[in-house]
Amino acid sequence: MPAQAGKDLLIKIDMDGSGRFETVAGLRATRIAFNAETVDVTSLDSPGGWRELLAGAGVRSAALSGNGVFKDAATDARLRSLFFGGQIPQAQVIVPDFGTIQGPFQITTLEYAGTHDGEATYELALASAGQLTFAGA
Repeated sequence: MPAQAGKDLLIKIDMDGSGRFETVAGLRATRIAFNAETVDVTSLDSPGGWRELLAGAGVRSAALSGNGVFKDAATDARLRSLFFGGQIPQAQVIVPDFGTIQGPFQITTLEYAGTHDGEATYELALASAGQLTFAGA
């Protein structure tokens, strides 16, 4: 697989609950991380005293994050509304030449920053809040 442009990794939010996804505007950097907790089933009978893990057990989760500059009033307003309302919208992550991950995510962090001689910026973090699906590219 050839190298991919980082700008093509997109976070999209359902804008009105109807499945109308729009890219979160102004992001300069995005990241998705998948996590899986383990369940240790090691016992005195474990071969060689090595740790054993229970397959298919544990909690799986995903975390999204990004930072950028303000570019679009509609997605900015939607993010603020979701955060302050404690809502859990559907979100999509587009990973170039890999596929689309979709599911419910809650905004866990929404930060705003700026300096006197620069642009206003924001940081965003979301945590999965249910089962995710994957559709290959």
